[in-house]
Amino acid sequence: MARRLDLLPKAHLHLHFTGSMRRETLIELARTHRITLPDAFGVEWPPRLRGTDERGWFRFQRLYDSARAVLRTEADVRRLISEMAQDERAEGSGWLEYQVDPSGYAGRFGGLTAFTELVLDATAAAQRETGVGIGVIIAANRTRHPLESRTAARLAATFAGRGVTGFGLSSDERRGNTADFAPAFRIAARAGLTCVPHGGELCGPANVRACLDELRAERIGHGVAAAADAELLGRLAQRQVTLEVCPASNVALGVANAPAEVPLGTLTGAGIPVALGADDPLLFGSRLTAQYEIARAAHGFDDSRLADLARMSVLGSAAPGHVRANLLAAIDAWLAAPDPAGPADGAVGAVGATGSRQPAPAR
Repeated sequence: MARRLDLLPKAHLHLHFTGSMRRETLIELARTHRITLPDAFGVEWPPRLRGTDERGWFRFQRLYDSARAVLRTEADVRRLISEMAQDERAEGSGWLEYQVDPSGYAGRFGGLTAFTELVLDATAAAQRETGVGIGVIIAANRTRHPLESRTAARLAATFAGRGVTGFGLSSDERRGNTADFAPAFRIAARAGLTCVPHGGELCGPANVRACLDELRAERIGHGVAAAADAELLGRLAQRQVTLEVCPASNVALGVANAPAEVPLGTLTGAGIPVALGADDPLLFGSRLTAQYEIARAAHGFDDSRLADLARMSVLGSAAPGHVRANLLAAIDAWLAAPDPAGPADGAVGAVGATGSRQPAPAR
């Protein structure tokens, strides 16, 4: 019997800060701040995107920058994070790690440290409000000078243990030399942060290998290009490096031509842990549960294998031990129970840090 996937407890390890915004919130904030949005956020939504060529990536980045521009006040940031947590709870997510590059917002919010403190305070409030556990990943930007990544890593290290759980590297992976960012990742690793660079999305297996060898990645954002390299698959499996696979994003950006072409079966069949992620719901039009629906509909994953995906997301996370234990027990309970009655599109709660199911807020 196919169980409801919004009721499957899970962790979400690949979500970007601005990209998590609700479309209606974007439109409302743009109206409030008198900002004209691209037509792609109107009747064309979700926009047609393609990241496999420079022109397509430029359009993707332009839309993301347009969305970032509507965040003008402290209240805007707090609203985004509160709604992010509410949406995660409705998706069945009991633990979230979202990624943010403070350098993209520091100019409007008093600097890198001030913006980070705002984000962490708002995140703590969202956790209390929803019961969803949340870790923050500070990300460096691959398109900027590697020296800036060291600044970002030192910022992340400053807040290690105070809400920041990881250090990432994002943006167009065709830019920059991966090895040049290694000093930043050493700073983060010394601070006890999880190293989670993006790699193997727009570039081939060599960039996944560079994330392993140069950045000592413990998880890799995307990593789907590894499916083409048997030796690399074996290394990832041996080291149990979790890949954050984002099926809807892969299709939207042209990394895969169709959901069935995302190499989910190849990766899991090789023994590699996979955590499904939504990446940027604002631009790709779907959130976390939809990624599990793709695994079911396009890849034939039954409920037992879907529960395995949820377990891998939890085990690959930086969640505290008690949160992991609660989520893993709840996944077992989901699999053991019959499909619950009720409408499939109803809002549901997620298993939070206490292990109890919280009521979903009105949206």
